Amino acid sequence: MTARTASPSVAKAPREERYTFDNERVLGPLMLAPAIIYIVALVGFPLVLAVLYAFSTATAGDPRIDSWDDFVGLRNFRAVLNDGVFTKALRNTIFFTLASQAIVIVLANILSQIMLADFPGKKIFRFLVMLPWTTPIALSVLGWFWIFDSVYSPIDWLMRQMNLLGPGTMFGPARNMYWLGETELAQGAVLMIHVWRTLPLATVILLGGLTSIPNDINEAADIDGAGFWRKLFYIRLPLLLPIMAIAMLFSMIFTFTDLTVSLVLTRGGPVNDTQVLSSWAYFKGIQGGNLSQGAAVALFMLPVLIAIAIGMLRLARRGAND
Repeated sequence: MTARTASPSVAKAPREERYTFDNERVLGPLMLAPAIIYIVALVGFPLVLAVLYAFSTATAGDPRIDSWDDFVGLRNFRAVLNDGVFTKALRNTIFFTLASQAIVIVLANILSQIMLADFPGKKIFRFLVMLPWTTPIALSVLGWFWIFDSVYSPIDWLMRQMNLLGPGTMFGPARNMYWLGETELAQGAVLMIHVWRTLPLATVILLGGLTSIPNDINEAADIDGAGFWRKLFYIRLPLLLPIMAIAMLFSMIFTFTDLTVSLVLTRGGPVNDTQVLSSWAYFKGIQGGNLSQGAAVALFMLPVLIAIAIGMLRLARRGAND
C-alpha cells in the first residue's frame, strides 16, 4: 500500500480587496481628509497669518507682506505691552474666566444633582437649563442688553416696585441703576452672562458623570447609613473630579476667547473696564486698522490656549488608561 506523501503547506496569498474603498490605507486618509481640510482652512491658515501680521507693519489699508523690510521684529509686542488698555483687557480676561468658572462649577454641581432626581416638570426644567446653550450667543447677549437698559430695564422696574431704588421726587421717579454705565455693575453684568452661557454645558457634562457612577457604590453607602452630604463629599465629588476638570477646561476656552459678550453688551466700556483681549484685538486690528498690533494682542491668548489644550489631552489620555 503506497503511502501518500503530504504536500507541503502553501502560504495563502493575502486576499485582494474587491473595491478600492475596502482598503484601510485608502479609506482612513479619505475619512480624515475633511477634518484636516477644515482645521487647516479655519484654524491653521488664520494662525499663520496672525503670526506673520504680528511681526510686520500690516494695516487694514495695506495688508500685504511683500519683503523682509515689512517685518519689524518685536516692535508691535512692545507697543502692546506699553498700552494701558491692553493691561486692563488682560486683567479683565483673567478675572472673567476664573470668577465665572468658580461660580459655574458650584452651580453645575447643584443643577446636575437636581436634574438627576425625579420630580414633576423634569423635562421642562431640563429644557430651561439647556436653553442658554442652544440660543445663538449674539441674539442672547442682545436680549441681555435690553434687560440692562438704562431706562427701560425690567430689573429696575421690579426693584422700583419693591422700593429698593429709593423714593421718587416731584421731578420724576426713582433713579435707575445704569447697569452698563458704572464699572462694578457692568463687570457684574458681563460676569453673569458668562456664567449663564457656560453653565448648561458644565451641567450636562457633570450629569453624564453622575449617571456613570455604579449603583453598587450608592447602595453600599445607603446600607452603611451614609447621608446626602457624606455621599456627596466622599463618593460623588471624588469620582467626579476628572469630569469636573474637563467641564472647566471647555468652559474656560469658551470664556477666555469670547468676543461677543463684551462687544455687544458694553463694547468694552465704561472706559475700557470690561474690555477683554479678544474685543481689544478686534477694536485695535479691525476698527482701528492696525492689523499688526491687533494680531499681537490676539497672540497673547495663544499660550493659555496651548496650556488648556495640553490639559485636555492629558485628561483624555488618563481617562482612556483608566
